[in-house]
Amino acid sequence: MTKRLKKQAKPVVFLGLVIGCALIVSGVLGLSGHLNNQEAIKSKKKNQVSETKTNSSSQNKSDPKMPKMPKMTLEQKVGQLFMTGMPANNYDQATFDAIEKYQVGSIILTGRSNLSIPEMKDITDKLQGLAPANRRLLISCDQEGGNVQVLQGAGFSEMPNGLTQGSWAPEKLQEEAKNWGSELSAAGINFDLAPVADQVLSADFAPQNAPIGYWSRQYAYDKANIVSHADAFSKGMKSAGVLTTAKHFPGLGAVTGNTDISAGVRDGQTNPKSESVQIFKELISSGVPSIMTATAIYDQIDLELPGAFSPKMVDGLLRNQLDFDGLVITDDLSNAVQVQAWSPGQRAVLALAAGNDLVLANEPTQIPEMISEVLQKAKSDQEFAEKINQASSRVMKVKEQMKLVE
Repeated sequence: MTKRLKKQAKPVVFLGLVIGCALIVSGVLGLSGHLNNQEAIKSKKKNQVSETKTNSSSQNKSDPKMPKMPKMTLEQKVGQLFMTGMPANNYDQATFDAIEKYQVGSIILTGRSNLSIPEMKDITDKLQGLAPANRRLLISCDQEGGNVQVLQGAGFSEMPNGLTQGSWAPEKLQEEAKNWGSELSAAGINFDLAPVADQVLSADFAPQNAPIGYWSRQYAYDKANIVSHADAFSKGMKSAGVLTTAKHFPGLGAVTGNTDISAGVRDGQTNPKSESVQIFKELISSGVPSIMTATAIYDQIDLELPGAFSPKMVDGLLRNQLDFDGLVITDDLSNAVQVQAWSPGQRAVLALAAGNDLVLANEPTQIPEMISEVLQKAKSDQEFAEKINQASSRVMKVKEQMKLVE
């Protein structure tokens, strides 16, 4: 029995050794596979981290296009969407209140002033002193030339009307605009609500065209000369550090009534394909930074609403079809007779909902109602709140470019 067991022990031991080796090899292979799998997981995670960093880097590369916007409350954002008025030759407490109490971010100097450049600078410095350092003011005026020149005191050039400017070579106009812009900048004005880009139908029609042709505010009657001279004016002002806005989209050259002093002003001719619209399209291609929307009703664009209130015109035609992502400002929505059928609050809400970024309200006493209505709408309507965010981003982007944001 013992001998028999001993004889059997060798094959059993041998078999055990074989199995043991097999197990060891299997374990090694399994460990190797496990390690390889771990390496694969680590590699995958590494690639994911690398990819995330790459995506983050790509996003950061696009960040310079976005404003370094200071964190703002809803009230502060809304305040940035308003430009209100002050007489160009005096101070106005209602304007001060609009800046300090309602955080309005832009001012227009109205009327006519014979104050000198240093005297105007004292006024604009006081206005800027009321605004926070990281949200300083856009301070504007209508400094076109001819009958539309707000600042006329010592140091300010006498500017000829649009038709005279249009008779010059574009290069000359650009140089003159640079000089005019330098005068504005020295006075603390950083935004000129010009150039006029309206196309009056004809020289024969001009006397009947109350807002533009009657005053010879147009540069010319043909598209090419309007575009070249509006572009020259804007570039000249830009070289002096002054922002401009092409006005009045989609054109006031085919109306007879003046929206400032008349209601029911309508344009039955202008449509998305009209030459007057193509003028703005070409100015957009040239880099115009801002466009002003008119308050006439354009029957072939929107039968119901004034242009500045119309999503079809602002978001639809200007933003989407013409692909304009710059600053959009309304024509005056406070004193203009054309918009008196709506309350001040309704005007502000409609304008911002349509896609405008800045509500121009010359009358500062209307600011409390306008801002109250906009805030109420923004708190109850998420889509409208997003409009507020987009508009305040555009305003702050412009301010950053103009070094008004610290």
